[in-house]
Amino acid sequence: MKRREFVQLGIGAGITASAGIAGAGGAATPAASAGSGILDAGVREQGAQMASGKLTSSSLVKQYLARIAAVDKAGPRLNAVIETNPDALQIAAEMDRERAAGKVRGPLHGIPVLLKDNIATADKMSTSAGSLALDGVRATRDAHIVTLLRQAGAVIIGKTNLSEWANMRSTKSVSGWSGRGGQTRNPYALDRNTSGSSSGSGSAAAAALATLTVGTETDGSIVSPSSSCGIVGIKPTLGLLSRGGIIPIAHSQDTAGPMTRSVADAALMLAAMAGADKDDAATADAGRHVKDYAAALRTDGLKGKRIGVARNFFGANDAVDAIIEKELDVLRAQGATLVDVKVPNTDKYGDSELQVLLHEFAPGLASYLKNYAPHAPVKTMADVIAFNEKNAAKEMPYFKQEHLVAAAAKPGLDAREYKEALANDLRYSRDEGIDQVMKEHKLDALVAPTGGPAWLTDYINGDHYGGSFSTPAAVAGYPHITVPAGFTRGLPVGISFVGGAWSEASLIGMAYAYEQASKRRRAPTYPSSINIKF
Repeated sequence: MKRREFVQLGIGAGITASAGIAGAGGAATPAASAGSGILDAGVREQGAQMASGKLTSSSLVKQYLARIAAVDKAGPRLNAVIETNPDALQIAAEMDRERAAGKVRGPLHGIPVLLKDNIATADKMSTSAGSLALDGVRATRDAHIVTLLRQAGAVIIGKTNLSEWANMRSTKSVSGWSGRGGQTRNPYALDRNTSGSSSGSGSAAAAALATLTVGTETDGSIVSPSSSCGIVGIKPTLGLLSRGGIIPIAHSQDTAGPMTRSVADAALMLAAMAGADKDDAATADAGRHVKDYAAALRTDGLKGKRIGVARNFFGANDAVDAIIEKELDVLRAQGATLVDVKVPNTDKYGDSELQVLLHEFAPGLASYLKNYAPHAPVKTMADVIAFNEKNAAKEMPYFKQEHLVAAAAKPGLDAREYKEALANDLRYSRDEGIDQVMKEHKLDALVAPTGGPAWLTDYINGDHYGGSFSTPAAVAGYPHITVPAGFTRGLPVGISFVGGAWSEASLIGMAYAYEQASKRRRAPTYPSSINIKF
């Protein structure tokens, strides 16, 4: 069973006027551009301008906050940002003072970042997973990755909207909708979906509402919205980044990761967030596996690589397949050898994956609330369910909470059915899945379409997914990078690079070489819809 079957699967300097914001009838009207100027620039360019004195972090933060007001809250109203940080300018000013005193913490010093609103911040912002049950609830401490970002000098300027409870609430959910944040919209066509659950992070990155954004994934929630919104997303190896302080679905699959407009920015952000956390056992070996991801940014990163084309993940959409077929020629031209393969046993862990997620959800949520929000009005999954029932008009206007109810009914993690399901997942996704095909064909990576183009947001029927390559890497806990590969009828399409455990540096090299040779990304122009003539 595909992820989307259960969380659905159920799981410049300043603003310029060269692009457009949607007007009526699908036309774009002149307004703020996400396609030029310092706001669309990356970490290195912004850092260089700060180093030269041409830019300050304070000025950059002010411009992004103004852009959020103009593009997210007014203009096309993307609804990607659920809350801005009232202390952002104060933090930026401190980063400016440090720089003036000769202290530069690293490449992210003074760089604005938006976080998905299931990542805890010990500040004046809520951490809610989009639920009204946690509206106004502030975490008692930062998530571990937030601590690392702050140490690196990043300026957290706000939180992004998401599919409520990371899209693990209903079998008929609408991605990008939350009770607290409403509906996130896709900047490439406002009536189209962003996918999820890192919906706001995808939309915000595409529209240049911050330099960098962070998403989280259990299965597809980084790579799918990244593909749908025409950006780069990295879902890292489970345990490279701490899960501490992230409102969970399932500890066996959850991870945070970068969502950015370029591979270079994603690599720099990954480096800042990676590392061991004494409170997260999964990260015990992270220190041994963290690499110099900036050094991996090489234009010859595909030379000599042997890549498996995962043919059993083609066929969902003819237009997408045609785009990816052309992009395979780019890989060959950059020195890669391509081999047609089939990822084995992908039909053997769909049901067991859902069982694992349902078993882990309720105890994981209770642990998060106890450790990061003990003052919250809800303490358990049962409390959340009761809150939603009491506030059904606001929390369940379009879809219900079947997954929450199912999760609350599951026995503990000592249950035989849970242990057997988890063992089944790991056997068929790893040993007899990705590991098997890569060893058999002596591969450095697998490639395939990330998924289908954005679908129309539909509150009657729910989401309409058009294929997905997310599940094998998600269940295995292996790294997955998606890069913009082109467009079909104006909607972005991504190409995926998947590898074995801890292969982020190698995948980044391949993804960067492809990106630099292809340069398929282009900024959105916010049409209200896609004009399709018959």
